Amino acid sequence: MTFDAFFALLVYAFVTSITPGPNNFMLLASGVNFGLVKTVPHMLGIGFGFLVLLLAVGFGLGAVLTAFPVLHTGLKIAGGLYLLYLAWKIAMSRSLGGEGEAKGQPMRFIEAAAFQWVNPKAWVMAITAMAVNTNPERPFVSVVLIAAAFAVVMLPSISTWAGFGMALRGFLADAVRLKWFNIATGVMLAATLWPMLR
Repeated sequence: MTFDAFFALLVYAFVTSITPGPNNFMLLASGVNFGLVKTVPHMLGIGFGFLVLLLAVGFGLGAVLTAFPVLHTGLKIAGGLYLLYLAWKIAMSRSLGGEGEAKGQPMRFIEAAAFQWVNPKAWVMAITAMAVNTNPERPFVSVVLIAAAFAVVMLPSISTWAGFGMALRGFLADAVRLKWFNIATGVMLAATLWPMLR
């Protein structure tokens, strides 16, 4: 892979990681409702889970899903239902999580990692990155370089959403504002299903 090709891959990884999608809307809501520190396991889970998914697609899972479309359909349905459940939970959240408050919990590392396997945007990102950038003459090296590009840019990109949420905590300490913010975020999260349903 040439330097120009790797730079283009970094740009693709950055743009797809930082633009709105299920992960980023959930991180925004988590930053608001639980703060940045409590959202770190969620962010790390996204990064780890996506890299595992990316490597799996690069090393053959994408071909399996192409050969067995029913598996792909099953993943889409499971992902859609889980995404709607998460959107509902966010929309119904009504209080900022403080120290010692057990009412709500941020997404845990393992939950965030597992979510990548049913996240429609994550699948599109992984399949597109591998389809466009894998060199058939050096597939192993290509897959590793693609994973490295995402490893470099993903965590800083998604962290900005949690950080923005944290910055909004003071403004959203008002119960009415928080209620409407969480409803709007839940609706936006549910709306990320639209491209998958078309």
